[in-house]
Amino acid sequence: MRNYKYSLSLLPACFVIAGNLIGGWYVAMNTIFSLGILALLENIVPEDRSNEADEGQLFPDALLYLHVVMQLLCMYSLFYAVMHYELNPAQYALMILSTGINSGGSAIVIAHELIHRKNKWHRRAGKLLLFTCGNIYFFVNHLIIHHKWVGTERDPATARYGESVYRFFMRTTKEQIITSYQAEAKRLKGKNVFEFLLRNYVTASSLLLITAFILLYHFLGIWAAFAWVLQCKAANFLLEYTNYIEHYGLTRKENERVNEIHSWQSDKVISRFFLIDLSRHSDHHYYASKPYHKLVSYPGSPVLPGGYVSMIYYALIPPLWFKTMNPLIRSIQK
Repeated sequence: MRNYKYSLSLLPACFVIAGNLIGGWYVAMNTIFSLGILALLENIVPEDRSNEADEGQLFPDALLYLHVVMQLLCMYSLFYAVMHYELNPAQYALMILSTGINSGGSAIVIAHELIHRKNKWHRRAGKLLLFTCGNIYFFVNHLIIHHKWVGTERDPATARYGESVYRFFMRTTKEQIITSYQAEAKRLKGKNVFEFLLRNYVTASSLLLITAFILLYHFLGIWAAFAWVLQCKAANFLLEYTNYIEHYGLTRKENERVNEIHSWQSDKVISRFFLIDLSRHSDHHYYASKPYHKLVSYPGSPVLPGGYVSMIYYALIPPLWFKTMNPLIRSIQK
């Protein structure tokens, strides 16, 4: 039944769509569900360390594409709410937050799985999801830089020991954009300007996003355009929060092979099945090509004291985060 448990990952998008289409305070449904109910349940529901994997590939792949459809519907519902309802500032903010939480906690998670696949349609679907979240660097940086240099100073997506999530977000976003652009420039060295603009993922994505903003502003108005931009901001903060907790303080030498001890993992049920086993991150870095429904838990991997949902409250309060995580890192490094 492992494959079918991943269907739970669709629930946040369902709450976003329903809330935005109903309007009013219902636009907060996913915020309450994802940051409230799921965070509470994560501390109550026991872990699931089982490593049994279903052999079927059809349902896991179909679920990924269903997420693409759901994300597009979430975007539609966002614009529908802006155009059809008079929301007060608090409702407008909650609508953006609810939508952004799903974009960062679902769409980018699914995009992460899709861009790791070799099939060009999988990768294109992943790029589409990243576009809806306004991300211009993850496709290049994650595949070319992060997986190669994780745990070293050369990886901007590895959080340093003693670095807060806020400082990490500012540093890593800037560095990932720069290194992604540089990687693409190196790949396209010798191409003419026109080819460089169209084939460089960072510049092409930037131009597409600017075009999308202009089109939204022209056809739907400034509030719809800003709603999309702000939900993108929320989504990318969640992306980098995830990067933050996945590798915080864990290091390796540049000539050392990446293995199961270089990423934090969690077997919390909520994190496992709502995030399609992204929380089994140690195995993902050990075997990057392994599909999500076959990832396993390693007894020797560093374990987060909570799940991905509940740990955000620790990360948002740096002294609490350091008090919880730093002793664990020191014990690992002994």
